[in-house]
Amino acid sequence: MSDDTATSDGITARYEETETERVLSFERDGATAVVAQNVDGYAMLKVRPTADGDELERYYGFDMALDHVAELLDVSPHDLPIPGAAEDLGM
Repeated sequence: MSDDTATSDGITARYEETETERVLSFERDGATAVVAQNVDGYAMLKVRPTADGDELERYYGFDMALDHVAELLDVSPHDLPIPGAAEDLGM
């Protein structure tokens, strides 16, 4: 695994930066969920079903966004692997 990817209990998390966003994507058994934040790192976190999907909700805290992601993937938030490069999302 790299600092941009983490896998645990059948869940894969991938972190990437686009021109406009920091994106943390999760996949489990074909289901996906994404947390995104602007590249400057100061805006609210957006939860989407996919990287290009419509925003479902916005959160101030990373923990709250991860709770929503876990709900979408039907897992416990504690089961979500977080790549090292994404640990500071929402800070």
